[in-house]
Amino acid sequence: MSKPVTKPMKVVVTGISGAMARLVANRLLERGHSVLGIDRRPWPDAPKGVEMFRADVRKRPAEDVFRIHKPDGLIHMATVTHFTASVEERYRINLGGTRAIFDHCHAHGVRRAVFVGRHTVYGAAPDAALYRTEAEPPLAAATFPELADLVASDLFAGSALWRWPELDTKVLRLVYTLGPTGRGTLASYLRGARVPTVMGFDPLFQFMHDLDAARAIVLALESDARGVFNVTGPSPVPLNQLCFQTGRMPVPIPEPFFRHAMGRFGFPKLPPGALQHIKHPVVVDGSAFVEATGFEHTYDEVAVMDGFRWV
Repeated sequence: MSKPVTKPMKVVVTGISGAMARLVANRLLERGHSVLGIDRRPWPDAPKGVEMFRADVRKRPAEDVFRIHKPDGLIHMATVTHFTASVEERYRINLGGTRAIFDHCHAHGVRRAVFVGRHTVYGAAPDAALYRTEAEPPLAAATFPELADLVASDLFAGSALWRWPELDTKVLRLVYTLGPTGRGTLASYLRGARVPTVMGFDPLFQFMHDLDAARAIVLALESDARGVFNVTGPSPVPLNQLCFQTGRMPVPIPEPFFRHAMGRFGFPKLPPGALQHIKHPVVVDGSAFVEATGFEHTYDEVAVMDGFRWV
């Protein structure tokens, strides 16, 4: 297990106006760090200790933050997960933005960088191992084309490990998050009172509390561990149980009609590739991150689900 740093750092957080990034910023402040936030969106009530910069991560003003303020660390969270943006725009933001930010880290002497990715990059398939390790390739683009830009961003961030060995890079593949923010992929899927499921399938879903996720991200930055890490919380739970425990009603839909029902009858609008992730589990092994950092989640699966019941 690596020893966390105790010296305060000046940390750039991209996409800081997002719900999870705000939790990360607050955690950084609690730990004694100062925060430079980059986002095109405002954060009007940002706490003291957060210096905001309204900028696109791909543009020159974002590089100026690195050039002028000489940060010690980066937490990159400026990736788009919603599917309303065009494919071209998602690639420009996710892959183009990730490339630009890591170039700035290399050019301006940043010592530590954390890329916050998602466990769904492994993809869902009926013949996949139940617990995926970091040694397995991210294959989501094969079955979920809408995730191709996030897979590419994950792989590019990982390439910094050998391209710039002086930069302590950590690529995190976080499981779904649930909590008081009410934001995120899984939260959006569970938004309504009725949750569409595929008839005959009840896959395991793996998630962690928002606050545990924020703690893990900051711990990764503070640790001198480097590499690609799955980040997990409590044990995975079957989808039907997840629905009932959070106060939702699962509605099984025959697979031939599933896509036609999405976005109608009060169901969420899902991209075609999401079908595989509702049929088959994407469960990862987070033991390497625990061994490297000593991370322990504080909310078990019941507490996480109960806390999301009224969201």
